[in-house]
Amino acid sequence: GFVVGHAGLYQALAMFAVAYFIIGMTVLSVCAIATNGALDAGGAYYMISRALGPEFGGSIGIMFFLANVCGSALYVLGLVEALVDSFGIPLGQKVGTGIHVLPQSYWYELLYGTVLLALCLLVCLVGASIYAKATFLIFLIVAGVLGTILISFFATRPLGVPIHLPHLNGSKTENGNFTGFSLATLQDNLGGGYGVDYTTGQRMSFSSVFAVMFNGCTGIMAGSNMSGDLKHPSYSIPRGTISAVVFTYLVYNLLAFLMCATCNRTLLQKDYGFLRDISIFPPLVTVGIYAATLSAAMSNLIGASRILYALARDDLFGRALALAKKTSANGNPVMAVILSWLVVQLVLFSGKLNTIAGVVTTFFLLVYATVNLACLALEWASAPNFRPTFRYFTWHTCLLGIAGCCVMMFLISPVSASASLGFLLLLLLALHYLSPSSTWGYISQALIFHQVRKYLLMLDVRKDHVKFWRPQILLMVQNPRGSARLIDFVNDLKKSGLYVLGHVELQDLDMLPSDPLQPQQDSWLSLVDKLNVKAFVSLTLAPSVRHGVRQLLFTSGLGGMRPNTLVLGFYDDAAPQDGLTQHPAFTSTREEIPLGFPPLRAPAAPKLLSAQEYVGIVADALKMLRNVLLARQLESLDKAQELRRAASLPPAIHVWPVNLLRPDSARYADTCSLFLLQMACVLNMARAWRRACLRLFLCVEAGAMPHAQEEKLRQLLKDLRIQAQIQLVPWDVVTRLHWQTCRGPPGGPAGATEEEEETMNFPANATQVSDEYVCAANKLVLEQSPAPVVRFLYLPRPPADTSLYPLYLHQLELLTRGLGPTVLVHGVSAVTSTQL
Repeated sequence: GFVVGHAGLYQALAMFAVAYFIIGMTVLSVCAIATNGALDAGGAYYMISRALGPEFGGSIGIMFFLANVCGSALYVLGLVEALVDSFGIPLGQKVGTGIHVLPQSYWYELLYGTVLLALCLLVCLVGASIYAKATFLIFLIVAGVLGTILISFFATRPLGVPIHLPHLNGSKTENGNFTGFSLATLQDNLGGGYGVDYTTGQRMSFSSVFAVMFNGCTGIMAGSNMSGDLKHPSYSIPRGTISAVVFTYLVYNLLAFLMCATCNRTLLQKDYGFLRDISIFPPLVTVGIYAATLSAAMSNLIGASRILYALARDDLFGRALALAKKTSANGNPVMAVILSWLVVQLVLFSGKLNTIAGVVTTFFLLVYATVNLACLALEWASAPNFRPTFRYFTWHTCLLGIAGCCVMMFLISPVSASASLGFLLLLLLALHYLSPSSTWGYISQALIFHQVRKYLLMLDVRKDHVKFWRPQILLMVQNPRGSARLIDFVNDLKKSGLYVLGHVELQDLDMLPSDPLQPQQDSWLSLVDKLNVKAFVSLTLAPSVRHGVRQLLFTSGLGGMRPNTLVLGFYDDAAPQDGLTQHPAFTSTREEIPLGFPPLRAPAAPKLLSAQEYVGIVADALKMLRNVLLARQLESLDKAQELRRAASLPPAIHVWPVNLLRPDSARYADTCSLFLLQMACVLNMARAWRRACLRLFLCVEAGAMPHAQEEKLRQLLKDLRIQAQIQLVPWDVVTRLHWQTCRGPPGGPAGATEEEEETMNFPANATQVSDEYVCAANKLVLEQSPAPVVRFLYLPRPPADTSLYPLYLHQLELLTRGLGPTVLVHGVSAVTSTQL
C-alpha cells in the first residue's frame, strides 16, 4: 500500500521491474557460484571471499553483516509499528480502551522492539533446525493470509475506513475508501502522487519509496546465508532462490493491481495497515503481518550471525572477532548470534523504519554488485575449474547486475552510496595490509594471467622499433648471498623492462630422484620480495655453467619479452663477501635471512667456473646477439650511503665510451659506444640516481683538433637528448706505450677495415697490448676526479682465438683493478634514436 499509494500503479510496476531485474541478475550469479563447488557457512561472504580473495571477501563480509543487522532492525521496527497501529493507545488519550492498551512513545516503542528482538534471539540460539521449522510454519500462515487477502478484494463490499492520524499534540481523522473494483479508482491510482509519510513527516520521492520497497526484496540471500546448515546447498540454493524470486514478483504485481483498482489514494497513503480493515477475517491479516515481519527479522539475524561466524573462522580480523568463533555442542555459533543481537539492539535506537531503509538498501545493493563482480571475474578468468552446473548466465548478465546495482545505489541516496563505497575502500586497504595471506586462491592472479597471455600474443617482435627499445636483462647469480647489491643495482638498469635472475645448478637430473630446483624456488621468490626488485626467477640444471647460461639465454622470457642483455659478475680472485647480512632489506627487520641458500665459497675452495669458460659465456652471448655487461666490485657500492651524500654533493657517473684496449680505433659513435651511453643514461633516469651527474670522457691526442671532436660529441649528445658533462683527457703518454710495444705507425694496422673492427673489437695482435699500457690506461681512468660512484667502460669483444681467452680476461682485470664499482659494457644492437 505504501508503494502504490505514493508511486501509483505505473511507477510501482516499474519499481518492481527494476528491483527484480537487479535481483534476477544477481540470482543468476549466486546460482552459478553456488553450483561451482562445495559451499560452507557464510553465504554471499563465502562466495565472494573464495572468488575475489580475502580483501574483497572480508570487506564485503562486514558490509553484508551490517546490511543484515540493519535489515533485522528494520523488520523489528516495522513489526513494532504494526503492533502500535493495532494495539496502541490513540494519540491524545492517556488511557486505552478495548484492545488499544499499548502506550506510544519513543522509549515504549524501543521496549517493544527489544522484546521482539529477544524472541528472535531465543529462536536463533536454539539452532538452525528450530529456525527452519519456525519459518516453515510462518510460511504456511503467510500463504493462508495471502489467500484470504486475495479473496477479500473480491468478497468485501465497498466501505469507508476512518483513519486516525497524529496532528500536533493530538490526532485528526480522515476517511479512506475501499471502493471495490472501480475503473475510476484504477485511473486515479495509475499516476504518481507522492505525499508526506505520516510516520516520519518527510515528503516521499521515487528514490525514498524505492528504498523502502527494495527491502522487501532482499530476502534472496536468506537461503545462501544458511549455506553451512543446508544438507545440499549447491542443489537447494538455486532452486529455492529462483522459485522465491518468481513467486514474490508475481504476488507483488498482483497485489499492486488489486490495490490500485479497489482502494483510493487516501487509504493507501494514510493507512499502511488497511488490508486488515478490508479483510473478511481481520485478525488473520494481523497475524500474517506479524509472522512475516518476525520471520524476516529472524532471517536477517541468523544470516548476520552466520556471516560473522564465517568471518571469525577465517581469521581475517585477528582477535577482534575471536569471540564469535565459539559454538554450542551441536555446532550453532551462539556467540556470533549474541554479538549480532547486540548490534541489532544498538541499531534499534534509530527509532524509525524509514530512517534506516536507505542505508540498508545501499548495503544490500553493494553486496549484490560484488556478487555479480565475483561471478564476472570467474567467467572472464576462463579458468578450467570454473564449471558451474547452473549455466543460465553470461558475463553480460553479471555486467547488467553490477550496473543496475550501482545506478540504483546513487539514485536512492548519493550520500549513503558514497559513504558506503568509502567505507568499503577503507576496509579493503586495511585487509590488504593487515590480513594474513590465504590459501583460497586469488581471482586477481587468474585475471592477470588471462590478460598477460592476451597481450603477450599481441606483442609482435616484428614490430619492434629502436625508439621503444628498453633493456631486458638476464642477471646470472651463483649465490645471492654474495650478489645482493648487484641484484639491486641491475634493478635500476632495467628501465621498466624484463628482469630475470638466472641461476645454474650443476647436477644431472638422470642421477637424481626428483627435481632439486623446486624446493629452491620459494627461497628465490622470497629474496625478490625482500629486496623489492621487480624480477622473475629462472633456474636450470646443466652439466656446466656455460651450458646453463646458454639454456637460459635461449629459453628465458616469452614471446616479445626475452632477455636482450646478459649481466655477469666479474671473474677475479677476490674472496666472496656475504652482502645479504648487511643489506638494508634484512638489517632493518628481525626476519631471518632465507636459509635456502648455501654458504659462500671459501676463498681457498676451487671455483665452479674456469676463466676459459667465463670468457666463453661472453662470446656465446655476443654470438647470440645479446648485449653483455660485466659488473666488478658492485658489492662495494652502498647506494643508501651515496644517496645520503648526494644531498650535499651530487654523485658522479663516469662514462668512457672509447675502447681503451684498442687505442688505434678510438671511435665514439659505433654501436657499442652508443649502447654504453644509453645504459649510463638509463641508470641516471632511475629514481635513486636522478641527482647523479653524467661525466663523459673524451680521450684526445695532440694535433687531433680536440675542440672539433668535443663539439661533434656535444652535438651527438644533444641529438640523443642526453645531458652530460664532457671532459677532455689527453692520453698521448698512454698511447705512446702502446705504439712503442707494437713498433708500428700511429693509426694502427694498415689493412683494418670498419667491417673487421665491428667483428673483432679486441685487436688481432692481442699479445702486443702490453700490461704496461693497460696499467697506464687504468691509472688514467683512476686519476680523474672527483671519484665517481660507478664507472662505465667499453668492453671489447673476446678474441676469436680461444687460446687468448685467459690473456683477454687478464687485461680486463688490469684495466679495472682498483677502480671501485665498474661496469664493462658491450652492445651489439642499435638502441638510440634521434627521431620522434
